[in-house]
Amino acid sequence: MDPREPRKPGTPLPFFVYGTLRPGEANHDLFLRGRTAAEEPARLLGAVLYEGPGYPFAVEEPGGMVSGELVTVLPESYEGLLAELDRLEEYTPGDPRNLYERVARDVVRDIGGTVVRTWVYLAAPRTAARLRAHGTRVEGGDWARRH
Repeated sequence: MDPREPRKPGTPLPFFVYGTLRPGEANHDLFLRGRTAAEEPARLLGAVLYEGPGYPFAVEEPGGMVSGELVTVLPESYEGLLAELDRLEEYTPGDPRNLYERVARDVVRDIGGTVVRTWVYLAAPRTAARLRAHGTRVEGGDWARRH
């Protein structure tokens, strides 16, 4: 299975957000307020966080863990929000200049421990390589507790 695709093609997936889209962060109210059915704490396993210029990057790494929120979008808001988030993250499918790639990944709910397939924006390969070589990791994998 292609990890960039949901398990059932055409199925709207919730989002896993770990940076400026989390509650209390700069982009949460701009993009998500009034458009979500649920927001709950969750963890992305197999990734670590790096500092960016005012926002973080999640980079896949075995044994890592990133804290964030599992966001279920209202059905009537889904298509528009997906397009807006792709623009926010400067993601264009197939573009080698992407900073982020939107990929389908499993996250684990903090309450109950169930696994949920989500969309998550991970650092694109060139960005990830640069961060691994020269970036500053966010210890503990939680952007909200970085300072």
